[in-house]
Amino acid sequence: MTLPSRPTLRFLGATGTVTGSRYLVERGDRRILIDCGLFQGFKQLRLRNRKPFPVRPGSIETVLLTHAHLDHSGYLPALIRAGFRGRVLCTPATRELSGLILPDSGHLQEEEARHARKWRYSKHKKPAPLYTLKDAQAALEHLETVEFDHPVNLGGGLSAEFIPAGHLLGAAQIRLTLDGLTVHFSGDLGHDPDPLMCPPVPFAGADVLVCESTYGNRKHPDTDPEAELAPILKRTFARGGTVLIPSFAVGRAQGLMYHISRLMSRGEIPYVPVYLNSPMAVDATEIYHRHHDEHHVAWEDCIGMFRIAERVNTVEQSKELNTRFGPMIIVSASGMLTGGRILHHLLSFGRDRRNTIVLSGFQAGGTRGAALAGGQRKLRIFGKEVQIDAEVVQLETFSGHADADEILAWMAAGPAPTMTYLTHGEPEAADTLRRRIAHELDRPVRVPEHLETVRLDRPR
Repeated sequence: MTLPSRPTLRFLGATGTVTGSRYLVERGDRRILIDCGLFQGFKQLRLRNRKPFPVRPGSIETVLLTHAHLDHSGYLPALIRAGFRGRVLCTPATRELSGLILPDSGHLQEEEARHARKWRYSKHKKPAPLYTLKDAQAALEHLETVEFDHPVNLGGGLSAEFIPAGHLLGAAQIRLTLDGLTVHFSGDLGHDPDPLMCPPVPFAGADVLVCESTYGNRKHPDTDPEAELAPILKRTFARGGTVLIPSFAVGRAQGLMYHISRLMSRGEIPYVPVYLNSPMAVDATEIYHRHHDEHHVAWEDCIGMFRIAERVNTVEQSKELNTRFGPMIIVSASGMLTGGRILHHLLSFGRDRRNTIVLSGFQAGGTRGAALAGGQRKLRIFGKEVQIDAEVVQLETFSGHADADEILAWMAAGPAPTMTYLTHGEPEAADTLRRRIAHELDRPVRVPEHLETVRLDRPR
């Protein structure tokens, strides 16, 4: 097949949704994929993971990962199993975190498939994982690390530069240069100020900008996160309840432990048992210690957030937690209640009105977390309808994403691109941000369609 001689950009994911981040840049016989994420949430989105990749995986030369979260990296094992044999470039911290996240994803998919077969709640006769633990481990062999702010020569007039994005350890903006044309991918931009991460490096300009819009229709409140969290914990403990916090194991869990440890040390909440029921979150916390230059948590606070919780490693220990009662905090993955140990805790603690479920991050449409945040109190878990009577609270101050004002300020730092494409946002968020960019910054901006291809013409 003849590939286009002029460079093009194809939006293979993250259009109309916050998941499935995948952007394909093509020029001549060269194909570069920026991000290789899983679709999550609504079933019609998740089904895209099962479809053949839009181009032959073996024809892709290089994958550039902005960061380790599954919606940006989680399809990589499937791509490699389907024939991709190229390089995967990422920052050192992204490589370390991917070493936790991808195997965990493969393991959970195998567990869920086995559970579905055992209890026969799947519509498929033989439920199978998208990929296995073995597939994920094999994918890690392809990852090569590059340092921030050091352009990498991809050959044939192409180069890439990884620029700090905040948001998560190792998270990067990616600036791709091809024959003098620059295409800038924001990745996920961090919130400023963030209790853990340093702010994203301001946009320095590019010919084309591809920017996230997760919170494109919202502004984060000015409330201090600890001021929001403390009364929720105190009122739950006062009624003898347990606080259950679904949390992303990487990034959000560390932020929560940081704030909980500070509240306890100041005496603003009582000392109660705290359990970090996610081996991945424990290992990720150690990675935060090793990459102290990427965040601004004081060393003593970093040690405090590591020591505050009892780590729950084995399945047996996790099951034993479900037999306990009374004031305690359980932090467990996954953050949007899509799988993992948190579902078993939800079955045990969700029916008790004394308890509280604290949603600590963005809840993508179609997830159990989004259903709870929207007021639904019956969830389908392991093929059964489960009543949730516990108090449900959505935290507003713990986002790891820049809000709309912060995105606009980040953009305004650099000269206007010839076109800005908004991705990685629900339709309302992306379109609201589109209007603001057009009216407040007076810049050309579009929200692309799924699988749309645009030509990357050099500015005149």
